[in-house]
Amino acid sequence: QVRLVESGGGLVQAGDSLTLSCAASGRTLSRYAMGWFRQAPGKEREFVAAISWGGGATYYVDSVKGRFTISRDNAKNTVYLQMNSLKPEDTAVYYCAAARTRYDEVISTADVFGSWGQGTQVTVSS
Repeated sequence: QVRLVESGGGLVQAGDSLTLSCAASGRTLSRYAMGWFRQAPGKEREFVAAISWGGGATYYVDSVKGRFTISRDNAKNTVYLQMNSLKPEDTAVYYCAAARTRYDEVISTADVFGSWGQGTQVTVSS
């Protein structure tokens, strides 16, 4: 099973940028679709972004399109989430997740992801 550790969260002001990292160990990520999810206090976990194992396909929730970019470096076994123009409503704990897939595809359904990190807090002040 792949182990995931997120980092890069913090407290920022609206309009600022942050880059989250998700470092994997135990398995190579080269055959895993990866995703980022978030959960705000009192709310359901929400899909944010996903990337196929080759990196050629990405998918975003509408609320972050044009502001967030998911990327991966399989040589470093790491996935990133570049977040620009942050808004207070982006405040949440952000989780990365891995899904072993047969094909080079994006996955956005949480139940398909078998491995999860512990999360990193992102707080955006107005």
